[in-house]
Amino acid sequence: MRLVVVLAVLMGVSGIPDVTISPPTASADTSAHPNSIPETADESEQIKARTEEGAEEDVMATGELNPNHYPARRAAQVVQHYLNTRYGSPFRLIGVQTVHSGNAEDVADSGRKYQLELSVNDIITNTTKTCSAELFFPKGKGQQPPEVKASCEELLKIDIKAQEEALYQKYKTNQTLMSAQYLPDSHGHIEPDMKPFWHLGILASSFIMLNESTENTLYNVAQVANITQLTTEEDHLEFDCHTLLHEMVSQEIIHWKMLFTWSPAEGVKVVQMKRLPHRHEREKSPKTN
Repeated sequence: MRLVVVLAVLMGVSGIPDVTISPPTASADTSAHPNSIPETADESEQIKARTEEGAEEDVMATGELNPNHYPARRAAQVVQHYLNTRYGSPFRLIGVQTVHSGNAEDVADSGRKYQLELSVNDIITNTTKTCSAELFFPKGKGQQPPEVKASCEELLKIDIKAQEEALYQKYKTNQTLMSAQYLPDSHGHIEPDMKPFWHLGILASSFIMLNESTENTLYNVAQVANITQLTTEEDHLEFDCHTLLHEMVSQEIIHWKMLFTWSPAEGVKVVQMKRLPHRHEREKSPKTN
């Protein structure tokens, strides 16, 4: 089964692009999903131009940065993931709207530090706030997650407590556990009562994207392939989730399985995360005589 992905034209550094993925048929296995995606002719030209532009600037990305070019945009995307892990909610989803200025410098042989001034947008309430951020990308053996310092306490002034509590009580007391697939579906549609769970899938994935990000990556969530509520006696909701992440530089679609919890008091906490192997790796099997 071939996975079809339609990417909307990237505008600025908006963090949640419109990505549509056709679900497989009921009999298909998720292992049939490929790990690269086609683009339209226009999109290919734009990505090619940005890649060439980005490759050139990657070499010169020290000192003042062009806010519209790749080094600043990639760093800003990491800030977005970080802010979502701190402030995100089924009713608060943060995307970077504009990078105003940026600076990058080498820190001896230990890594590179970025400083950014940017505007972030609560996509659900369409509220924009400004913040400063500092990122450090370590160098050395093995991939290490970036270190981020950023705050935007102004986002917390948007009162969503009543909405969070209503969602929590509804699904904490339901006798039937929630389960959903393909958020969004092949037409980009999500049922209104499923949108909080699409948002939760993005927030949980933000922990993965933050951990996996480097100076040379640009992650977004393509689709929540499935999300299922689990039984728990604890004071939170618990979910098993399979998400598809789009790494926009390599054009890979990467599958991750997660176990995470959410409550209004504690927010999202990822308990387990596992990257699933690529399709060709899953198809390999040991030889037997």
